[in-house]
Amino acid sequence: MSIPDFQSVMLPLLKFCADGQEHTNREAIDALAQDFGLTDDEQKHLLPSGQQCVFDNRVAWARAHMKMADLVENTRRGVFRITERGKQILKQAPSEINLRFLRQFPEYIEARDHQQDNQKEKPPSGSDEQESKTPAERLEEAYMVLRENLANELISQLKSSTPNFFEKVVVEVLVKMGYGGSRKDAGQAIGRSGDEGIDGIIKEDRLGLDIIYIQAKKWENTISRPEIQKFAGALQGKRARKGIFITTSDFSQSAHEYVSAIESKIILIDGQQLAQYMIDFGVGVATDATYELKRLDSDYFTES
Repeated sequence: MSIPDFQSVMLPLLKFCADGQEHTNREAIDALAQDFGLTDDEQKHLLPSGQQCVFDNRVAWARAHMKMADLVENTRRGVFRITERGKQILKQAPSEINLRFLRQFPEYIEARDHQQDNQKEKPPSGSDEQESKTPAERLEEAYMVLRENLANELISQLKSSTPNFFEKVVVEVLVKMGYGGSRKDAGQAIGRSGDEGIDGIIKEDRLGLDIIYIQAKKWENTISRPEIQKFAGALQGKRARKGIFITTSDFSQSAHEYVSAIESKIILIDGQQLAQYMIDFGVGVATDATYELKRLDSDYFTES
């Protein structure tokens, strides 16, 4: 079974707390996951940011919407229970509870309209019924779209750059990731060899306890197994154990299978991965805008 959207969670969540007792968020999540028959992988499936589980997020938003309609109430941090209105709703045995259902309550209409007034664009009429993703999911999806577009722009720029500039980018990324010691040391190492399929060497750490051999290729076509075999042979010739093959294109399946089967440790970094590293470590990109997502600090409102 796929992970249910947050509107589908509402009625089961209200039924879960029908006993009138206080329940923690964790109790609700675990019980509902069992009711929906979610697998371990589905329960652990994360939002794109990796900061929260998708199902946990959807349960939280289902509870938040029902709280706006006064069907549940928070009693203390991370703890909630059903209200008298919520009990009355369950007695009516509704077939489902969704955003459209909640709009029968004035408190909910006021709360939602206030939210929409603060948005630049109001949602189209009837959008409640089609709304299946939480605000957090929509925000993260928008972020991922922007990030993907930026990565594609970076790859395009790298492909149109000179080989020397591409090597400079490789140096910047590796140093930012903690390899090569200083940028000066790494810059002297990369692009200095150029023999036997090796473009350069870089320190694994600042002390130079181990050496990593680099192959940096600004290519258009998919890199296949023979190219990786040449690089692996060059490593053996140097009695080296570790290597990184970086390209602006991608690698064939046979290339990936080959590196997983040999004794030497070779990391393959394609154009997409390189672009993601550039974004993560701030190479060739600038911050356009920063948004802070804040939550209620329940401890602040706890009177001693």
